[in-house]
Amino acid sequence: MFCDLLRAVLGHHGHEVITVMSGADALEQFKRHRPHMTLLDLIMPDMNGIEVLKQIRAVDPKASVIVLTGARTDELEDQARELGVTDFLRKGLSLKSLMGTLDRVLGQSSQSAPTTPAKGPSGEPLPGDSILVVDDEPGIRDLLWQFLTGRGYRVRTAQDGVEAVAQVQQEPPRIVILDLFMPRMNGVEVLRELQRLNYMGAVIALSANKDTPLLKEMVKLGAVDSIGKPIDLKRLALVIQVVWIMNRMEQESASGNPSRQ
Repeated sequence: MFCDLLRAVLGHHGHEVITVMSGADALEQFKRHRPHMTLLDLIMPDMNGIEVLKQIRAVDPKASVIVLTGARTDELEDQARELGVTDFLRKGLSLKSLMGTLDRVLGQSSQSAPTTPAKGPSGEPLPGDSILVVDDEPGIRDLLWQFLTGRGYRVRTAQDGVEAVAQVQQEPPRIVILDLFMPRMNGVEVLRELQRLNYMGAVIALSANKDTPLLKEMVKLGAVDSIGKPIDLKRLALVIQVVWIMNRMEQESASGNPSRQ
């Protein structure tokens, strides 16, 4: 998923992007294409980033390599510095910060696309640029509201399926984060009603039980992903970023007026 996000973002900024899922494949592609920039995960199962970086340095001592880290790994990071890594980036960093770093390293002007919703002349989010959080647990609603508004999104909340359907009819959001088990209407019933209303946005399912038939039914009905409880906020943020970017690109393609950064 992280590779898909980076490919979408960097490709949208005019870069040719090659993604691989292992250190061995990374070395093969590096030798074949000699990229201007390599984004290298530090922790990988077959060959960690240090081993990959050592072999990249043997091929090209001056290659630009940015290391991606998801947690504090001081010993490995010290080794990467000794090998002359260009920069470090933390996973979960905003796309704006990511693009700023890449533009700086690549010698380009920093003109990254915003990760927050587009805004109109008044500075307010445009209609439909919102996220609707639907959960019968007030603590979950508050947590997601604080987390997502802190990342620049406009967030609305609903305490059950009936209220959610009414809000979608009033103003369709770009994304619905939908709990599976709720009173009055469960997540599957809400999703079916949204489809009946021709809702065109994305739905992300929330569930504490990953094996329930209801969750499988939600995925079958078109939910783009399912997030378990307790909620992995980093994963949720990443899924939302991917959906937001893909949706924006589809809109620009449909309008025949792609943005030029």
